[in-house]
Amino acid sequence: MRYDFIQDYCLAKNGATEDYKEEWDAIRYTVCGKIFALICNDSQGRAVISVKHKPETGEDLREQYADIIPGYHLNKKHWSSVLLSGDVPDQVLKQMLDESYELIFNALSQKIRKAVSSG
Repeated sequence: MRYDFIQDYCLAKNGATEDYKEEWDAIRYTVCGKIFALICNDSQGRAVISVKHKPETGEDLREQYADIIPGYHLNKKHWSSVLLSGDVPDQVLKQMLDESYELIFNALSQKIRKAVSSG
């Protein structure tokens, strides 16, 4: 995998956890049980990481980078997948992970956000 920073980068976020979902054969990064990044293989056997984004962000990124595709097995308007063997710059993937985490985190209740931020 080209992006060897993913695990450390995701787990450095407040309240982030990692688990393996055997039925999906996927590694999930979550905050309070809500997925913000998902690593699995697509239907062609290619390793991908899927992240949530604003709809306009996904469209723009998919136009700019051939290795960013609509979210594999996810809502294609709100999720994109990055081919882990691809050429998306590290900083772009990190920005995508940041946005995904923020979207998920900000959708949590204020009480939960406060608990995660202080704990």
